[in-house]
Amino acid sequence: MAKPEQKAEAGKKGKTKKFKKRERKNVPYGIAHIQASFNNTIVTITDQMGNTLSWKSSGSLGFRGSRKGTPFAAQQRFKRCRMARDHGVRTVDVRVAGPGSGRESAIRALAAAGIEVKTIRDVTPVPHNGCRPPKRRASKTRQGIGSRE
Repeated sequence: MAKPEQKAEAGKKGKTKKFKKRERKNVPYGIAHIQASFNNTIVTITDQMGNTLSWKSSGSLGFRGSRKGTPFAAQQRFKRCRMARDHGVRTVDVRVAGPGSGRESAIRALAAAGIEVKTIRDVTPVPHNGCRPPKRRASKTRQGIGSRE
């Protein structure tokens, strides 16, 4: 008879979960990386070493399809994200990459959220001479088909 009681007690002990407390860093100065593509806008806030403190994208906020790439979706990202401020970030350098429409509105929303923007830098990769083009398509006359003698 004692065995079923022991099992019930053992089951109750297993239900208590211990959660790890999130580590809060004190980083007053960070870097905001804004990647604005045509389809989405991703913002990552890092410390000066490049370690990610927080990130959000338009898709993670619930925007779907073509609405993800809009300036409004990029603006909403900063209104809802308080993770960077929890780490103590007050000043950021902004690095923007990509041709998307959410570039400017993401920077404006960052300033409106109470984070001071020191510098804005465009780090969009630009090819110096591009990739090597494919070899020229052979015409019919060069192959000997078009000329009949």
